[in-house]
Amino acid sequence: MKLILVAAAALVDADGRVLLTERPAGKSLAGLWEFPGGKVEPGERPEECLIRELEEELGITVREPCLAPLSFASHTYENFQLLMPLWICRRWEGQAQGREGQRLAWVKPGALRDYPMPPADAPLIPVLLDLLGPGR
Repeated sequence: MKLILVAAAALVDADGRVLLTERPAGKSLAGLWEFPGGKVEPGERPEECLIRELEEELGITVREPCLAPLSFASHTYENFQLLMPLWICRRWEGQAQGREGQRLAWVKPGALRDYPMPPADAPLIPVLLDLLGPGR
């Protein structure tokens, strides 16, 4: 079974909210909400991938020292195994915007379960709740 490595970020703003992005129509798992990130390309380190993807998808600049490893998810899909390390990031430059047609939502940690997520993203919610608390 093929292993796919995807790097993802929990972007946390000054109000303690976490950014989720909605998978746009036409992509697999369209309409589900996920932590931003993307597939790691051959020869690319996961941190480099995440910095690149956040700039491409959201128009923000993240520096590697601002990424702190937090957790990971592993999920078996029908045709592949997904391994997704999750970093937390509290500092970036620019204002996040959906540059690929995706909707964005800044969500208090306690409300993350209100957003339907892909099977690989959902298990990361308890880790964020433990770290950030439910928020208000």
